[in-house]
Amino acid sequence: MSTVAEALSLLRRHWQVAYLVSLTATLVNLVPDVARQVLVWDDPRLGSALAVDAVGFGTGLLAQLWVTGALAGLPAGDRPVRSGALGRGTGLALRAVRRAPGTVLAGVVLGGAVSALLTIPASVAALGFDRVLGPLDSPAVGAFAVATFSDVVATAVTLPFLALVVVLVAGRDRLAAPAAGQ
Repeated sequence: MSTVAEALSLLRRHWQVAYLVSLTATLVNLVPDVARQVLVWDDPRLGSALAVDAVGFGTGLLAQLWVTGALAGLPAGDRPVRSGALGRGTGLALRAVRRAPGTVLAGVVLGGAVSALLTIPASVAALGFDRVLGPLDSPAVGAFAVATFSDVVATAVTLPFLALVVVLVAGRDRLAAPAAGQ
C-alpha cells in the first residue's frame, strides 16, 4: 500500500501533466471505443456485446500502456515523453508484474473501483441495467452520449493512477526515458 500512497502523492503533485497525458490517450481511444459500439448498435446478440467488450479491453490496455510509458519519468521530475511510450510502457508493465504482482493488482482493483463509481451509475441511469451488461440494442443517442461521456471521464481519471503504480513498482533504476539520440 505504500506504493499506492506514493502514486497518489505523485499524482497530486503532478496532476496537471498527468491528466493532460491521460486525456490525450483517452480522446484517441474514444474513436475506436465509439466505433466498436456503433458497429453493433442494433445487434441484440450477447456474442456481439462480448466481442465489443473484448475490443474495448484491448484498446483500453493499449491506452494504459501508452500513458504508463509517457509518464515513466514523472517520479524523477522529468516531463512526459510521448515518443516510444507504448514500448516503454509495455516493458515497465511486464517488469512491474514480475516484481510485485500483488501491488499491480491492488492498483488495478483500486483504479477499477473508482472507474466503476464514475461510470456505472451514469450508464445505468442513461441506458438501463440490461444494456450496460448486455447488447446495446439501439439505445437513444442521448443515452449513449451520457454513457460514453461517463466512460471518458472515468478513463481519464484512472489511467494516470495505475500508470504511476506500475512505474513505481517497475523500479526507479529504469524510470527515465532515454535521451534523444541514444
